Amino acid sequence: MAPVTASDMSQGLAAGKLDPVELAEQAYDRLEQHGDHAIYIETTRPRAMAEAQAARLRYKSGLPASPLDGVPVAWKDLFDLKGRVTTAGAVVTRADPPASADAAIIATAHRAGMITTGTLNMTEFAFSGIGLNPHYGTPRNIHAPAGQTRSPGGSSSASGVVVAAGIVPLAMGTDTGGSVRIPASFNGVVGYKTSSGRYPMAGVYPLSVSLDTLGPLAHTVADCALFDAVLRGHDAPQANPADPAVLSFVIPDQVLCDDLQPEVAANFDATVTRLTQAGARVSRISLPELTELTELVARHGALAGAEAMAFHRDRVHSPDAARMDARVLRRILLGDKMSAVDLLILQQARTRLMASTAARIGQAIILCPTTPTTAMETAPLEADPEVFFRHNGLTLRNTSLGNFLDWCGVSIPNGKGTDAMPTACLLSAPTGHDTALLAAALGCEAIIRG
Repeated sequence: MAPVTASDMSQGLAAGKLDPVELAEQAYDRLEQHGDHAIYIETTRPRAMAEAQAARLRYKSGLPASPLDGVPVAWKDLFDLKGRVTTAGAVVTRADPPASADAAIIATAHRAGMITTGTLNMTEFAFSGIGLNPHYGTPRNIHAPAGQTRSPGGSSSASGVVVAAGIVPLAMGTDTGGSVRIPASFNGVVGYKTSSGRYPMAGVYPLSVSLDTLGPLAHTVADCALFDAVLRGHDAPQANPADPAVLSFVIPDQVLCDDLQPEVAANFDATVTRLTQAGARVSRISLPELTELTELVARHGALAGAEAMAFHRDRVHSPDAARMDARVLRRILLGDKMSAVDLLILQQARTRLMASTAARIGQAIILCPTTPTTAMETAPLEADPEVFFRHNGLTLRNTSLGNFLDWCGVSIPNGKGTDAMPTACLLSAPTGHDTALLAAALGCEAIIRG
């Protein structure tokens, strides 16, 4: 059965065929039936039902607040909700004071009439592309073969799972190194990473203030574009589907297509063929900045690691460290080895490389696989830290390069691999080109899906 999209709900509500209160109740019913208690860190049923009742009254009065008035949504537990503690996927945060107000973006969604169903599980402190959580459990990837558990992707793990499972049609995640696009890829849904500054960051628990961005996960590009429009105060998306025949795509020869699983490579090649047959211009280009960036990080460390260490320094050098995920702690502590010179070199290189790559790319859209592999089994990842870190590095590779360069990106499912696990194609564009990127994704989604 095809999933019910946010756009479907919007149209049904506007036509009087759906009721906001019933939609909220159905979301909780689906969650209970699904039976995965690792999806939500906390549900907010009293708030949701009050918001749904208010939406019902607005529709009866003929005055909906927005096209998504009455549509259920869930939020990664990095976003403040008034009166509750923002856990950031950790237990050491439980003693923190409750939020005094909703995060700015949740306040916008509330004014638009959207129904907040709760806060979603995630990798502790948002610092992994795999999605494991030893404190609240790891959400189940619904595509895993019988008898297996597969990675849900991270760090917005449950944001991908809650949409893939059909519990709510929209979830909001954060993306510092791939944390929206990776769960989208592993769970077979669409994920949109915005350019920096597209949404307000007030009330969002930080990982790396330089790299943190926000983005929705949904069943379709159209749903992401509609959610984006509503969050930016518009009644309809500013992006219209682009004709593939007028689009130019580029595939960098460096890094992004290295070390791919055979099925990921095959599905990506098939996607490129379909786009070409639809009239799109696809060319391979040299983008040596990607190799330079990879070498810079190997030599000087990761910008996210330095900024995470600055934020968590007192915590990781206290008894609280023993109550953290050892894998996350290890990554944060790497930032302790970086010098001020390392950080300055990375920051200066970022400014330079963002400009030079944007000049090479021009108005084209960058194409690559979202993740080099499909979702891996979780048991080996949990059993051996070295296996975990090897897979984590590869999983984050393509997306994290985009974060460093502040590319916006849309991950779209493009097939299945071994054991019917999803694969995905990533469309990216230089910072600030979000509308053009969404237009390309809207126009090419069906082609990419095949």
